[in-house]
This record gives sequence, structure tokens and C-alpha cells, in this order.
Amino acid sequence: MMRGKKKTVWRVLLLLGMLFLSGMTVFAAGENTEYVPDLYATVWSLVPPVVAIVLALITKEVYSSLFIGILIGGVFYSGFQFEGTILHVFQDGIVGSLTDSYNMGILVFLVVLGIMVCMMNKAGGSAAFGRWASTHIKSRVGAQLATILLGVLIFIDDYFNCLTVGSVMRPVTDKHNVSRAKLAYLIDATAAPVCIIAPISSWAAAVTGFVEGEDGFSIFIRAIPFNYYALLTIVMMVAIVLMKMDYGSMRQHEMNAIHGDLYTTPDRPYADAEDEIDETKGSVIDLLFPVIALIICCVIGMIYSGGFFDGVGFVEAFSGSDASVGLMLGSFFAFVITIIFYAVRKVLKFSESMSCVPEGFKAMVPAILILTFAWTLKTMTDSLGAKEYVAALVGHATGGMLSLIPALIFLVACFLAFATGTSWGTFGILIPIVVNVFAGNNETMMIISISACMAGAVCGDHCSPISDTTIMASAGAQCNHVNHVTTQLPYAVTAAVVSGITYVIAGIVQNFVSSTMTAVICLPVGILLMVGTLFVIRAVTGKEE
Repeated sequence: MMRGKKKTVWRVLLLLGMLFLSGMTVFAAGENTEYVPDLYATVWSLVPPVVAIVLALITKEVYSSLFIGILIGGVFYSGFQFEGTILHVFQDGIVGSLTDSYNMGILVFLVVLGIMVCMMNKAGGSAAFGRWASTHIKSRVGAQLATILLGVLIFIDDYFNCLTVGSVMRPVTDKHNVSRAKLAYLIDATAAPVCIIAPISSWAAAVTGFVEGEDGFSIFIRAIPFNYYALLTIVMMVAIVLMKMDYGSMRQHEMNAIHGDLYTTPDRPYADAEDEIDETKGSVIDLLFPVIALIICCVIGMIYSGGFFDGVGFVEAFSGSDASVGLMLGSFFAFVITIIFYAVRKVLKFSESMSCVPEGFKAMVPAILILTFAWTLKTMTDSLGAKEYVAALVGHATGGMLSLIPALIFLVACFLAFATGTSWGTFGILIPIVVNVFAGNNETMMIISISACMAGAVCGDHCSPISDTTIMASAGAQCNHVNHVTTQLPYAVTAAVVSGITYVIAGIVQNFVSSTMTAVICLPVGILLMVGTLFVIRAVTGKEE
């Protein structure tokens, strides 16, 4: 009996020793090799963002849809293990996104802008601008064109563009019964599409950084005439306003707005925010000065982060800038300057300015939540190798007909940016592939294809509910996020189809003429196609009364 017990004890000790050694082996392997999930770089890596997007469009509820997509990504990454899923979702995903220095800089910038908007409202600057605009802007068309013009002028950064244009123009568009969904579209369509064709912008800096072994800034300048989606989106936006037409779900929103309902759906974010504004004090300068201070300080912050004050040239400093650091520092100093300005003018006491801090933060909580979930979902797709999967598809697909490659790259960039919600990540994947394929062989095709990468990335970003720019546009317009996505989608798809056709034409034309002549021929053709398409749509849907 004792002998049997001893055997049992030795067996248990032997088993524990084997488990300990196997554990040490796994630990050592973990030290030397990085964990790669079984579904890495497969079609399954695209399932989490697709599920999140489809659920958001069906349920009209963003938070739960994004979180379900995040959970699916965690399950795929961990190999369907409970503990691994929870740790990956919360530790690597949510906490990792919030502790990332770039993301945190953007959140600080977002909060400071929210505080400044609250201060401008409390000082009466927004109301004063609304009174001034009411004497100069007489119609709905004028209010929309003024929004577009301001969006084009603020080309430094898309985040800055969305929130500034929204805060300045929202009282004006409300007064002229422009729906919040239409305002969000005008903001979104003058954010990324304008930044991607502006040489001095955070987007230009990002793109030039991805063109290794070439003069990135020169290539960016030469690619502007071929960035069809950005250019045609601007043409389309102006044409829709001047033609007084809308289609898709936007038409219903606009018709309701004409009759006084700016929201259409029951969800009316910040519907009572204007009730707290004191319209008896303040003047237009109380809105213009903070906005101008923001622009100047953000430009200085951008070039500072690029090393301008250490002797680097202005263009090089902007190209090498860190948008997160530049915008964060710029917004902070603009905030301090605005506090001093209001105190000197005696429109806001210091204590009143400080009371705007929690209010401004509170106003940005929905945008911060959606951004955090969107960044976490991007972490899930990155950990599953979505980028590598799409890059491999592109690498195999480029062996086809040369003339169709720009259109193909445009479509792939659209899909990748739509699924991941990021333009810059799409640039980072596709532009190096294009440079490797065409550098030294066909310079014109390289320029057109790089433009197709940028245009497709902006298009997918424009359509995606999980895009940070789309989220910012909703926040700037104080519009329900799903309303913005669903009303904007038909417009973005229209511009994408016309752009894709134009890229096919450009791919064919470049075989016969120079790069300059290709741009001269194809851009006017694309503009004519866009305007013609809108006339056909208006003939089918009718003009708004």
C-alpha cells in the first residue's frame, strides 16, 4: 500500500516537472519568437471591421457595433481562447490605443478644441458671427458655399478643419435650415479631400514620408492633378449646392430641414446647446481671433515638431512634422492666448473661461469614445495581418494589364481604407509597393498610381463609419454619426465611380502622351463626367423646391 502511494507521488512529481519544463519551453519560445495567430494575413482578418461597419449601418448604433467587431478580432487573434481574447481586447487594444502617444496627442487636441468652442459660444462670438452672417449670407445656397469656402481655406489638418468649420458655420447653416447631415457632409468633403491636395498639410507630410528613395515632396506636387477623387469631390460638392439637388437619404434630411427639422431622426445631439449662449455680448472678433490664433499656433507647432527652429527648412520641417505633437501644442497655446484675449476684452472672466473646461470636455466625449473604439478595432485588424493580406493581393494583381493598374490600385485602396478606417495606414501599405514596381521603369504610371493610392485611401476613409475623419465631421456638425455616414455614402460612391472611370482613361492615355498632357486631358474629362452624372441624377430625382 505504501509502495503504491510512493509510486503515485513520484508520478505526480514527474508530471509536475514535465509541465514545468514545458512551461519554461513555451516561455523561452515566447521570448524569442513573436506570437502569430493562425488566421494571420487571411481573408478572416477583414471580418472584424466588416462586421462592425455592417452592424453600425443596420442597427444605427455605433458603440456596440464597434465593440462587437473588436471582440471578434480578439477571438480570432487568441485562437478562440477566453483569457487571450479579453487580454488582447483590453490590454493590447483599448489600453494600448489610449496609451499611444500619437493617439493621446490627438485626444488632447480634440478636448482643447471642444473647450475653445465652448468659450467662443459663451463669449458670444458664435452668436455675433451668426448675426453678421445673417446680413451678408441671404440664402441656403450662400450658407453652404460659405461652409465650403471656409473648409477649403483651413487646409492644414483634417481634424482641425472638421471641428473649426463646424463650430464657425453651424449657427449660420442652422439659421438657413441646412440639415446637420448636409453640414457634416460639407465638412467631411472639405477635410481630407482638401488636405490631400494641399502641399502644406499634415497629410502631405505623411505621404512624402512613405515615398522612400524618391523626392517625396516633388512627387506629391506632381500627383495633385491626378488625385481625381479629391478634386471631383470638391467639384461635386459645389455643383450639388448650386444645382439645389440632393439624392439618397440626404434628400429626406434636407427636405425636413427646410420645414424646420434639422435632425430628421429622434437622436438630436446638442439640440439645446445654443440655449445657454448669451447673445447680447461679444462681437465677430471674439470668434475670428481664436480661430486665427489656432491656425497660426498650429502651423508653428507643426514646423516646431519638424525641427524648423533647429535649422531645418520650412518645407522640410512641415514634411517631417508630427501632426499629433504640433496640433496638441498649437491648440494649447491658442487656448492660453484666447483666455488672455477674452480677459482683456472683459467678455469672459478667468473663472468663466475655466468653467468651460469640463463643458468642452463633456461635449467631446461621444467623439472620444468612437475614436477610441475605432483605434482599438484598427489594432485588432493590424494584429490579424489585414494590411499584409491586402498587400499580397495587390502584389499578385499588378501582373495584369498595365493600363488598368491605376483603377485597380484605387479600388484596393478604397476597400482597405474602408475596412480599416485609416487613410495613412493605406498610404503606408500601397505607396511603397507602387514605388517598387514603377520606379525607374515608368515614371508617369508611378505618379498616376501614387495618386490612385491617395485618392482611394481618402475615398475609403470618407465612406467608413470607423474613420476618425468621419467621426470628427460628425462631432464638428454635432450630427448623429450614423446619419452622417448613411447620407454621405451615396455621394462618396458617385464620386468614386466617376474617379475609377477617369483612372481607366488616364491609364490608357499615358501610353500615348507625356505626364503633363495626360493631366491636361484626363482631369477635364473627369470633371465633365462628374457634372454630367449629376445632371442625369437630378433629371431622375428632381430638383428641391
